[in-house]
Amino acid sequence: MTVPEYFLSAALARAIMTLYAHPAPDAVLNLQATRKEFEGDYTAMMFPLLKMSRKSPEQTGAEVGRQLQAQCPDVASYNVVKGFLNIRLTAEYWLQRFADIAATERYGQHRPTGRTIVVEYSSPNTNKPLHLGHVRNNLLGWSVAQLLEANGHRVIKVNLVNDRGIHICKSMLAWQKWGLGATPESSGRKGDHLVGDYYVLFDKEYKRQQAELQAQGKSAEEAARQAPIIGEAQEMLRRWERGDKAVVDLWQTMNAWVYAGFDETYRKLGVRFDRVYYESDTYLSGKKIVEEGLRKGILERHDDGSVWIDLTADGLDQKLLLRSDGTSVYMTQDLGTAQQRYEEYGFDEHIYVVGNEQNYHFQALRLALEKLGYTWAAAIYHLSYGMVELPAGKMKSREGTVVDADDLMDEMIGTARETSQQLGKLDEMPADEQQRLFAMVGMGALKYFILKVDPKKTMLFDPKESIDFNGHTGPFIQYTHARIKSVLRKAAEQQLAACLNGAALNEKEIELIKILCLFPERIREAGEAHSPALIANYTYELAKEFNQYYHETSILHEPDHALKTQRLLLLQQIAGVLKTGMRILGIDVPEKM
Repeated sequence: MTVPEYFLSAALARAIMTLYAHPAPDAVLNLQATRKEFEGDYTAMMFPLLKMSRKSPEQTGAEVGRQLQAQCPDVASYNVVKGFLNIRLTAEYWLQRFADIAATERYGQHRPTGRTIVVEYSSPNTNKPLHLGHVRNNLLGWSVAQLLEANGHRVIKVNLVNDRGIHICKSMLAWQKWGLGATPESSGRKGDHLVGDYYVLFDKEYKRQQAELQAQGKSAEEAARQAPIIGEAQEMLRRWERGDKAVVDLWQTMNAWVYAGFDETYRKLGVRFDRVYYESDTYLSGKKIVEEGLRKGILERHDDGSVWIDLTADGLDQKLLLRSDGTSVYMTQDLGTAQQRYEEYGFDEHIYVVGNEQNYHFQALRLALEKLGYTWAAAIYHLSYGMVELPAGKMKSREGTVVDADDLMDEMIGTARETSQQLGKLDEMPADEQQRLFAMVGMGALKYFILKVDPKKTMLFDPKESIDFNGHTGPFIQYTHARIKSVLRKAAEQQLAACLNGAALNEKEIELIKILCLFPERIREAGEAHSPALIANYTYELAKEFNQYYHETSILHEPDHALKTQRLLLLQQIAGVLKTGMRILGIDVPEKM
């Protein structure tokens, strides 16, 4: 509950105790904002009190309302509608809340909790560039980390780069066969894009060979196993695990190209990491955990030499931890990485930001850690998110049909440029400032459109809709912030100082203060739900309410000096909350627009 709700809930509890000599049921004290069509600020349900009052819902509401008003001078009025008590607080009460907000440093953000939370996001494979799905992952991971920090937690942002495995060998093998020594410099291709090209080439040749084998009478399964090129890739993986110098040298060279490309994309996205882990370093520690589990009899070795953990008693199935040839799987390195991070940070929670196609994997990971005796296994949390879809359907990396992250960001910035120029608002702005603004607006549109959707939901991404300056978008909120800063600059030129001086509040100002009062609670709720969407939608509601106020209310032309300077203070607080909320989303807000 927000501060006003806590205050009013406590006052309501006292009134009910006075009337009925019994504690108030929680259902009564769980206040809701009064619906717009009724008069009031908060509403309490009276039905749970009927056994105490022995009166009708309307009579009970009136009785409680009278007692509440008698005991609490901050209650201005009340009314009862069909058993619901609507309570209106005084303008003086809201003025005091406004004073509290203005006096609070870093308003909305919570005190340190002493909890340490590790957030893993991004986790790319080094065989392809980042695409639209990775964009949602990175933006969600970064924003959740910012949100948890705003809740007072110590947050460690980590990235696990999947830099080994059969998928990496596919790109390496294709480059050996058809690359002709190409490098990012010689080809003019960004390193991660160049390596991704060869991943696509591998898949095309693999499919061709499978079709050829099926034409010879092989089944689809036999063709997939017996195609020569997949055998070559599997042999390359075995050579890598044995430390074959030629294979390791090529792996290091091509991964270096990809890392440089990733870093460029991360900079443009505005995300960073406190620590980057590499699967090539962590999978061996996972193997040690598996060996220890075998010694303790927790794991099973099958006749073919593969190692499994039996989770059937817990409603899952048997989970592979080591292949028959001794090579590791994702689960192997996840066991090792989790243990390493707990030893390093002693985390209270470890959040994995990974798509919902991996729900089963993380159920199994947590359960496997528990069975292996790790008491902290319960701290594992999978932040499962839905896929990003396009009007044309799902994306496929192997077929080269993904929306590339770099291309998408360039397109968004280009669209911001076109839209801004059509509106004609930036004609007098210097060219370099315009370019920075186009990037800020384009990236703000992309980030907001993705983060305003609940993480669990699959979303359809529409670039054009995302950049509407008058819609439920990032640019609308950015423009609102710039509009407020413009008013405050003009006030400064007129030597007007924003201050609280007890001037009367109008209904729109009270409504804005009520929304501002919600901010700390929204941060808390969003942190508990691991959902930046709650902050995204809160900032939109605040911006929308402000714009209605701005169009209906005189600020700089208000003749009453006390009212004018108090309204400037209200604008300052709104701008500050918008900036903080958008910063949690990883979005910058402009001073001018």
